[in-house]
Amino acid sequence: MSEDVKMSVSAPVMKGNDKIVYVIFEDVAVSAEFEAPSGKLVKNTGFNDEDLSVLSEYVKNEWNTILNMSKNIDPMKAFLES
Repeated sequence: MSEDVKMSVSAPVMKGNDKIVYVIFEDVAVSAEFEAPSGKLVKNTGFNDEDLSVLSEYVKNEWNTILNMSKNIDPMKAFLES
């Protein structure tokens, strides 16, 4: 896996009774989306199984950091800037 992989996170959303954040990892030709805190893979385009395992563990282990990042997202501001 390239060291140039970029990570982006969604604002927190409710799924049933649980708060989750969608986390996307992207590089030039590959991308993967996970649910945090579960580390569940939502979509993969091009990452191999080993990379997916590493990314899933990262999402699970860094839940608090990811959640804090997501709390700083203003969906309306992002919408207006697009």
